[in-house]
Formats: sequence, C-alpha cells, structure tokens
Amino acid sequence: MQYRRLGYSGLQVSSLGLGTNAFGKRADQDASSRILHYALDHGINFIDTANIYANTESERIIGEALKGRRHEAVLATKAGLPTGNGANERGSSRYYLMQELDNSLRRLKTDYVDLYQIHTFDPNTPLDETLRTLDDMVASGKVRYIGASNYAAWEIMKALGISDLKGYIRYTSTQTSYSLADRTPELELVPMCLDQGVGIIPYFPLAGGILTGKYNSSSNHSAPSGSRAETDPNFKRFLVDKNIELGQRVSQFADEYGYTPNALSLSWLMQRPAVSTVIVGATRTGQLEDNLKSLDIQIDEELNRKLDEVSESFVHGKPFASYRLS
Repeated sequence: MQYRRLGYSGLQVSSLGLGTNAFGKRADQDASSRILHYALDHGINFIDTANIYANTESERIIGEALKGRRHEAVLATKAGLPTGNGANERGSSRYYLMQELDNSLRRLKTDYVDLYQIHTFDPNTPLDETLRTLDDMVASGKVRYIGASNYAAWEIMKALGISDLKGYIRYTSTQTSYSLADRTPELELVPMCLDQGVGIIPYFPLAGGILTGKYNSSSNHSAPSGSRAETDPNFKRFLVDKNIELGQRVSQFADEYGYTPNALSLSWLMQRPAVSTVIVGATRTGQLEDNLKSLDIQIDEELNRKLDEVSESFVHGKPFASYRLS
C-alpha cells in the first residue's frame, strides 16, 4: 500500500480509501464486515462514512466491524445534510454538530474520529460559528482533524481565512466529485488546494460505475442486473451518450495496456495534483481486490495524454454530483 499525507498535515492515509455508502444498504452487515476487514488486511486505512449513510446503519456496522481493530483505521465521518425534517436537523450550527458528533461516536463505538467533515456548506450558519465549534471538538479530543465536503473553492478559502484570523484549526481536506467524467474541480478547487495545502478526497471516482465499463454494452443505456442504476433509478440520469462514450474509450485504453478500466481510472485520479486519497465503495470483496490493482499501474506519458484528451470536455462540463442544502 502507498500512503500520503492528508493535505499539509502529518496524518498518513492510504492512497486508496474505502467508501461505505453501501454498508447497510446494498451490502448487508456480514458482507460489509468482510469488505472492511479485507481493506484493513490489505493496508487500506482510510475509512469514510457519514451520519446519514443507510439511515445511520453504515456507522453502526463500522462500529461493530472495527472492534479490536479501531487503531488500524483512519476513521472519517460527516454531518450537515438533513437527518430529518426539523428546523435543527441539518446544517453546521453548533447545536446540530455537537449533537451529531456524539451520535456518530456512539454508533461507531469509539471516543474519537480521526477526520470530522462538514458534509456541505451551510449558507444559514456563520462560518465563524461552525469553525469555532470544530475547533472546540478538536480541543476536547473527540476529533483529530477537520475537513469540508461539497464546498466551492471560494467557500473553503473564506473558511481558511477565518481560521487563520481567529486562530481556529484549519480544514485539512475537502471531498468533491472528481473523476475522468468530472474534472470541474481543476478549474478552481485544485489550484486553491495546492496553494493552501488542503488535501482532495475524490468521491464518485468511477462515476458510479460508468468508468468500469459495466454500461458500455447496455442497449438504450439500460441498467445491467445488480448495477447502481438498477438499485437506484435516479442514477439513470447519468446514463447519457457523452458519459457512456467516455466509459467505452477508457475501456479501450485499458484493454490496450492490459489494465482493467476501473483500475486505470483510479490510478489516473491518484496521480492528479493535491489528491490525498481516493475513496471507492464496494459491495463485495472482489470489487475491492480489483480496485487495489490501481496501485500497481504506472501511467506513461502517452497514455496520460490520451486520457486527458478524451476527458478534456469534462473540465468545463457540469459536476457529476454535488450535494447542497436547499
């Protein structure tokens, strides 16, 4: 396994991380536990979850699975997206964050998280309130590092400015949709992160499976059996010609060089500037085994040029995904 610093911090995280959005949803408790232990056994230490994943089941399952192995994991969770319909059941107010951190710690069966992330920017709460709360969490020992998610570049920069002015702990990382099918972070977010020492944690690195080739031969872009598009009908909005064609081209390049398309796509992303760890989900250990092959790929100049050219239009396209408070 390869390890990298998370942003400018001293925390070492595995280049490939485990996303657990499917735990308790598309992977039951036994399958999720096997996946988590397989990841740890193969050097993956970065485990990412959130308070809302599978209606809190993801955190609960991770808490059970990590018994006796908590020290091996860099455990990251999030709060900020709605957990209910109440006025104080979303956002990044002190009231909500303090409550949700304690709830997450209870489900995760731990007394601290390594990385606590604000799931999305909250336009209704002053950043000073959010950052002061996060600073207090770190001072209390319940949180080691803090991160953002789904923030625009200017929003993170504003937060960093406030932290520097007030002496609060700074955001160490940010999560964003980033892949060959979504290169929009390269316009503003990547330069800002490089300048400010913020590590990027891409989610949807395989564009929900489009970059694995599973949709390449689907007639009329129908959903293959067992795919995300079959279990989540909303995902079908991504099955447009432009995305499918990109998946086909990436598969062609992978075949030419003897790689799998998912391993090639992950390797390309790992080598992008400012990227600290790439989180990828799994519903069975076989998927994780295949994704680990990305660590052995060295993309040469010619292949890198081909991948850049075929995905260039996705720099100026729409983000593949972005989660914001309405």
